[in-house]
Amino acid sequence: MATRLLLLAASALIPIALSHQAVAQQRPRAAQPAPSARSAGEMVRAIDVVGNQRIEADTIRSYMLLQPGDAYDPDRMDRSLRTLFATGLFRDVQITRDGDRIRVQVEENPIVNRVAFEGNSRVSDDLLRAEVALRPRAVFTPQQATTDRQRILDLYARRGRFAARVEPKVIQLDQNRVDVVFEISEGEAALVSRVNFVGNTAFSDSRLRDVIATREQAWYRILSTSDIYDPERLAFDRELLRRYYLRQGYADVQITGSTAELAPDRSGFFVTFTIDEGVRYQVGQVAITSTLRGVDTERLRREVPFSEGDWYDGDAVERAVESLSDAVGLTGVPFVEVRPRVTRDREARKVDITFEIAEGSRVYVERIDITGNSRTADRVIRREFRLAEGDPFNAAQVRRSRQRIRDLGYFANVDIQAQTGSRPDRTVLTTTVTERPTGEISLGGGFSTDAGLLADFGIRERNILGTGVDARLQALLAQRRSQVDISVTDPAFMDRNLSVGVDAFLLQRDLQDIASYSERRVGGALRAGYEFNEYLRQAWTYSLVNRNVYDVQPDASRFIREQTGRTLLSQIGQTLTYDRRDSRIEPRSGYVVRLGTDFAGLGGDVNYVRLRGDVATYFPLERYFGDPDYVLVIQAGGGLLNPWGGKEERIIDRFFLGGDNLRGFEQAGVGPRDTVSNDPLGGRLIWTQTTELRFPLPLPQEIGLLGRAFVDVGALTDTPVTGPGVADDSSPRVGAGIGVSWRTPVGLINIDLAQAVVKKPYDQTQFLRFGFGTRF
Repeated sequence: MATRLLLLAASALIPIALSHQAVAQQRPRAAQPAPSARSAGEMVRAIDVVGNQRIEADTIRSYMLLQPGDAYDPDRMDRSLRTLFATGLFRDVQITRDGDRIRVQVEENPIVNRVAFEGNSRVSDDLLRAEVALRPRAVFTPQQATTDRQRILDLYARRGRFAARVEPKVIQLDQNRVDVVFEISEGEAALVSRVNFVGNTAFSDSRLRDVIATREQAWYRILSTSDIYDPERLAFDRELLRRYYLRQGYADVQITGSTAELAPDRSGFFVTFTIDEGVRYQVGQVAITSTLRGVDTERLRREVPFSEGDWYDGDAVERAVESLSDAVGLTGVPFVEVRPRVTRDREARKVDITFEIAEGSRVYVERIDITGNSRTADRVIRREFRLAEGDPFNAAQVRRSRQRIRDLGYFANVDIQAQTGSRPDRTVLTTTVTERPTGEISLGGGFSTDAGLLADFGIRERNILGTGVDARLQALLAQRRSQVDISVTDPAFMDRNLSVGVDAFLLQRDLQDIASYSERRVGGALRAGYEFNEYLRQAWTYSLVNRNVYDVQPDASRFIREQTGRTLLSQIGQTLTYDRRDSRIEPRSGYVVRLGTDFAGLGGDVNYVRLRGDVATYFPLERYFGDPDYVLVIQAGGGLLNPWGGKEERIIDRFFLGGDNLRGFEQAGVGPRDTVSNDPLGGRLIWTQTTELRFPLPLPQEIGLLGRAFVDVGALTDTPVTGPGVADDSSPRVGAGIGVSWRTPVGLINIDLAQAVVKKPYDQTQFLRFGFGTRF
């Protein structure tokens, strides 16, 4: 009886509960409000998904924290809602409960059909696409479009265009797709209107403006970006200023601030650097101490590039540390550490410097890893390392290895990092390179005093198939000179310290205005070279050349008319070079010595031995003028030609003087001459000497103008021909003048104005020497 009463009561309550449930389901909400304790524990029997087009229902169910068979939990239901929104796949999600079933209704985000850019001319579409995250076939969200808009604005800001505006437009397409178009108004570049310095007394504002990389707005900087405001460049400028002051002896300098104020119209910036210079120090006592056996500290003093009384130079101290490390390492000491101890005497304004040489940590190279070289073979990079796996770690050799890899010209960036290896006494050298194109096609034109109007074409690949082999084809066509060269060079033949190359060439010169004849040379050469060490190298060349002296004028010297015809030259030569310059391209310090020998007579029609030699020394004058572009260059050279075997040399084998090697005189304007026909005859003995001061001109540095003042001295004598009218005077000639080199965006222009100071009446002089050339 009690059981029946309970059943009747339950049946009466069920309709009431159902009616409350139906009313609750009519409320618009994303998730069901917390039910009674009784309904919270009921089992979920199914999850129904509606509204999905691309995304599978099972994929949506996988994001749910409630699954069929679980007890209903309103908290897990709310978290499921948040999880679905967090996927970024849906524009709207609603979750409702229908008895023991859960209904998930979704509205999917559209798919990106296309991303386009309109209004951009200063920044290419490719750069903009790399900056944004939206991609075709990706899910579109308004948040991502907003983020991409800001990334584009940041890109333009880095290029100084702070007035740029970007508006993303969404174009609705069928099948729930959209086109995203970023409408861009680039605005004008915010240039640097003025650069000011506060606190500087030792150096003028104009001098410090030449030190930093940021430049003021000027009309001639239309091809430069240095006058566009860049916050990263501003931080770099602070370091440039600090290092400049350190080089000039201001050891306490501090760059306390750098600010950039945007003009109200957002058209330009006013940049201000605040400097606390401190006092200028001279070098006091310089000492070298060592705890290593067998190290002669007195002999090491020559590695220190300064002495007592010089102005303190922070960069020179760093160079001294590297030089001392290298010098001690060459004595066979594997682990060296050089620590400079700098003691300031602020009252006397002197700096005492002690270089402490001690044994460094015993660390060995465990492995050399190379990354980033998708094209260049590992072995091409490894052969430039000055240390191998298993060798003692040497920081100086690592620096040298980095420089040698950079000098290959195959990479835009080279970075070598030493990382801890498998044990504390092991290190791994991780080398990261960024490759750059090594092939080039060049077209060029210009004018030179010697060749006249000229045009040239070249094609070159400096790293064939990543092997390091260099191949080149060069053709030059000029009014008075035509030349075709083909060469192939393997700088490390069979991965050895051996450079091997082969050349083929055709050269034709019109010397009618100089010596009343023309010449043509057709031939080839085999080359081989090797290095004894970092500074000393030797190169050998065997040449086989067919020469032809033709088109000799009837009124030419009889000594030239006798030279008419073809001859075959078979010659072997060597050049020994000792190079201690800081740079082979633009040297500012150091010296280079070359000694060459040519031996002709291995067959052919001429027999001779020709000796050549030259030396050039570069003296930096920065400590006196405060600018690294002040350089004193002293050069000297000479040559001696000696025939043997009863066969005289030809005129085209002799030395000629004038032009490039003796300014103030025409090409071949000095030396033995037939005074009747006024034709140069050449000589067997030549010497030259040049003293040249290179200096910056009082113009903005980025214009690229450098001046020079020079005095050239030289003589040419010992012609094999004698007779009436032959002048052969061995006295020296002197030319002096000034010149300008201009590195323009379209090529290098050289202009020399020289006066022949000491000359003979029959010498041919030349006041203006001009050369222009470009490649693109």
